[in-house]
Parts: sequence; structure tokens; C-alpha cells
Amino acid sequence: MNILLFGPPGAGKGTQSTFLVERLKMKHISTGDLFRAAIKNKTSLGIEAKGYLDQGRLVPDSVTIGMVDEVLKNNGRSSSVILDGFPRNVPQAEALEKLLEKHDMQLDRAVFLEVPTNALVERLSGRRTCRGCGTVYHLQSKPLKNGKNCDVCGSTDVYQREDDKAETIKTRLQVYSDSTSPLKEFYSKKKKLVEIDGQGEVEAVFLRVREALKS
Repeated sequence: MNILLFGPPGAGKGTQSTFLVERLKMKHISTGDLFRAAIKNKTSLGIEAKGYLDQGRLVPDSVTIGMVDEVLKNNGRSSSVILDGFPRNVPQAEALEKLLEKHDMQLDRAVFLEVPTNALVERLSGRRTCRGCGTVYHLQSKPLKNGKNCDVCGSTDVYQREDDKAETIKTRLQVYSDSTSPLKEFYSKKKKLVEIDGQGEVEAVFLRVREALKS
């Protein structure tokens, strides 16, 4: 089974993807990870993507699609995949359909993690990041063990990123909602959309996701 796992920032996609990989042996395809790996390995697409990112510009769909194409080709049909971060809009969803058809695959479910805006703001605004090693903490769910130093590298420079501040988060969430609403409608018309309550304990959310995949 191949699925798209999507939802607003802070909805818990990363956590649920980890569970699906560990427990159902699915392959996680995150466009963010693909970009970082391609740039690090200096592939032709990675060099092209870096050029756009260095200029503060969005990476064109053609580059993103090329990266997804490569990983699908290498994976073949050996394992089920979780698409995370792509598609983000209807044109990308249409491009994905053609890409999957090319590899004799199909998307079985589009799983949307639904979390109210106020809960998302609370989740994201509580995040803190170590400037030394990049480890992410949360004031409530994952605080620093001694309240000051990073548990991993010992740095005292643990800060709140600008895009994790409440007003910035609200703007990010609105932009996401505007771009994603048509995507939800797209998959709803194809009878592939499943909306999951993303609130509560992560294990409870995972059980909802797993049940949705069985249906």
C-alpha cells in the first residue's frame, strides 16, 4: 500500500511516519530529506535545487518530481511507500499520478492529520532548537533534562526559531490551509482521502492511522 501522509506543520507527520516505517516496514519518502541528501551528495538535481535555495527561491516542481522519480525507480515495488511533503498542491498531485503510473504504482490513501489551529500553535510555539547540533526540544513534551544545556552536545545556546513564534506560526498555518484545501478536495473526489484526528497520545493517533489503512 502506498500512501500520502499530509497535514499542517506540527500535526505529527514525522512521528507517525516513523511508526509506519518501524512497525509496518514502509519506506518513508520525505522531499525535505531528498533535498538534503541530494545537496550533500552533489547530484545534478541537488546542485540545481541548492542554486534555487541559496537565492531564497522555491525549488521548481520539475526538480522535486525528478528527485521523487529517482527514489521510486530505485525502490521499485519492493516496499510500500509513505509520501511526505509532496504533493503540496493539485498540479503536483496530478504530476504524481503520472509518475506513479510510469512506475506501475498507485496511491491507495491520502491520509490527512487534522489538528485544530490553537493546538498547532501551542505545539509549535513550545519548540526550542539547539544551535549547536540542531536537536529539537519542546517545553512540555521534550524539555531539556537540566533546563539549560542541550542533552546531546551540551550547548547552552538553545533558542526559539523565528518561524516557531506564535504570530509567524499563524501565518504559516493560514498559507498551508489555503494551498491544501484544494488538495483535500482533489483526493476526496477520487475517494482516497481519509481524515484522522491528530490529537491525543501519539500511540492513539497511530492506531487511528493503522485502522484507516485497513479500511
